[in-house]
Amino acid sequence: MSEYSTLAAVDLGSNSFRLQVARVVGEQIYPLDGLGETVRLAAGLTADKQLDDDSQTRALDCLNRFGERLRGFPPHTVRAVGTNSLRVAKNAPAFLKKAEAALGFPIEVIAGREEARLIYLGVAHGLPVSSNNRLVVDIGGGSTEIIIGSRLKPVKLESLYMGCVSHSLRFFPDGKITKNAMKQAELAARTEVQTIAAEFSGDRWQDAFGSSGTARALGDILKLNNFGDGSSSRGDITAEGLESFRDYLLRVGDSRKFEIAGLRAERAPVIVGGFVIMTAVFSELGIRRMSQAMGALRQGVLYDLLGRFHNHDMREVTVRQFMRRYQIDPAQAGRVESLALVLAKQLLMGSPDELEDTLRILSWAARLHEVGISVAHSGYHKHSAYILGNADMPGFSKMDQARLSLLALTHRGTLGKARGLVAAQSDLKLLFALRLAALFHRSRSDIELPRLEVFLGNSECGLRIEREWLERNPLTDTALHTEVEEWATLGFDLRISD
Repeated sequence: MSEYSTLAAVDLGSNSFRLQVARVVGEQIYPLDGLGETVRLAAGLTADKQLDDDSQTRALDCLNRFGERLRGFPPHTVRAVGTNSLRVAKNAPAFLKKAEAALGFPIEVIAGREEARLIYLGVAHGLPVSSNNRLVVDIGGGSTEIIIGSRLKPVKLESLYMGCVSHSLRFFPDGKITKNAMKQAELAARTEVQTIAAEFSGDRWQDAFGSSGTARALGDILKLNNFGDGSSSRGDITAEGLESFRDYLLRVGDSRKFEIAGLRAERAPVIVGGFVIMTAVFSELGIRRMSQAMGALRQGVLYDLLGRFHNHDMREVTVRQFMRRYQIDPAQAGRVESLALVLAKQLLMGSPDELEDTLRILSWAARLHEVGISVAHSGYHKHSAYILGNADMPGFSKMDQARLSLLALTHRGTLGKARGLVAAQSDLKLLFALRLAALFHRSRSDIELPRLEVFLGNSECGLRIEREWLERNPLTDTALHTEVEEWATLGFDLRISD
């Protein structure tokens, strides 16, 4: 992959959308420009998990502005990620098509733990080198990510389904802050944090850091209003300071009547929800003091993107780890991968712009298509599909995992299950290549293959192979005739010729 001097990251958060443009010098990133808008996507989620029209309009208007700033950027230099609201919204796929058109770049929806990994990566790069274990807490609009890491490596990752927007709307929908509402909100947040408290307790880390808007706002409020014991002058969050702010919230009793230094108007409607979550984290994890971290998700996205240019692609690391964890036969995976790539390069000759990324997906799918054998050999492709679609796979977006899962599911057996699932022509070509590669290497041994030529059009596909070779390999010949029948179920006329 080529190297570039400028990269950009777009964070489609549940509260705010952020754009960060950065300059690359060696393996370091230096900010050049940044944009941010309060979109409050989570506030537009209806009771049946649909993004309403108003929230979509706010989001698309913002992305149109971001798109103008990114105009002219090469495709590989921009990475846009969506978080919790786009994970849970049932109409997210339809919205994402409009969002990608507005932004001008693909948008990946990432899983909660992948979001946590990227947050830690961004935070760690902005902190001094230390041998201490670090706890990082990031309270977003719809989820809260909690991480323990050492140096640049996250050790434990968790994502909780509560954020400053969702918690504020749930317990303080009209902005009124009563003692009863505060009590119920605190109990709900503490109950959620208790599920992970044992793994993130104070004996497992030495330093605590807060990242993103809620932590920054709370730090500013405690500092500028001298809440607590006066030790928050550096912008640290303390248990005493939070208790003083709690007294203030209950005294005012209405988020629309806040008049307090350090609290911006756009943050006021959701600060109480973020505060409640932060106090729950402090209480359940035994935190007394939390420092501010400069980095966050978008910085982590930039460093992760930079790693791909420097052959430190986290996705490659994950694939190798999965191969070891699920005891995949590396020789067989290599055979299938090698042939699948040879065939796919023929099929994708007319698509040079997407060739590199598409072949990379095929390579990963070929190496991981047998992960399900560790569960059971019978129907292993179904187990493979489930694992690849649902496991935590650091570096991969949910869309990437869905493609890997689909290829694993359809690489063998009946093709009827692919009807309606494989829509993109490029994915059909990957499927064709992977099925043939698995078919030819069914013996799981090194064999000498003749020259193979393949093509796939709108309604027909073909394989050219020496007739003499097929006569010497009748099992493969029979399998190919079965393959003709299978492709017919998708409306393709598969022709085998010499």
